[in-house]
Amino acid sequence: MYETADIRKGLRIELDSEPYAIIEFQFVKPGKGNAFTRTRIRNLINGSVLDRTFKTGEKLKPADTQDRTMQFLYRDEGDGGFHFMDNSSYEQVALDADLVGDATNYLIDNMEVNVAFFRERPIGITLPNFVVLEVVEAPPGEKGNTVTGASKPVVVSTGYTVNAPMFVSEGELLKIDTRTGEYVERVKA
Repeated sequence: MYETADIRKGLRIELDSEPYAIIEFQFVKPGKGNAFTRTRIRNLINGSVLDRTFKTGEKLKPADTQDRTMQFLYRDEGDGGFHFMDNSSYEQVALDADLVGDATNYLIDNMEVNVAFFRERPIGITLPNFVVLEVVEAPPGEKGNTVTGASKPVVVSTGYTVNAPMFVSEGELLKIDTRTGEYVERVKA
């Protein structure tokens, strides 16, 4: 069992027999009365977001979730599913696009990701913090605009558009932070 002092971003708890992840939290100690923790939690099954307040000392049940390392195989355009394979048991799992969410912007074939399961049912994926993607479309940089640190939108191999410095051109590899969706650096091939 967790206590309110254990609350942190990303912690998975179970409320009303459903798994939730804490998105953000704030410890509040009013001048009068007992301290409490104000949280914003996301339902890991349907994605709804709730604001919830926990009194200090309240016990929280840990969510019964398991993370398995799986390999992304392919996206089936027919049913819109994303197919993953467990590297140890070779078991395959298909996830709907709404479960994958924004991770579609960074998924490339054979990428290893963590798939979260709740009671043997997939509920979402966690990507590595950084991915390397190839630039497939980049407008030419304008001369004289390099001093200000200006950026331009470039399209990477997954179809995602990211702002990158003016010197980036087509065919180059970029390191992108999957948590923020921002350009980090160029990668030499």
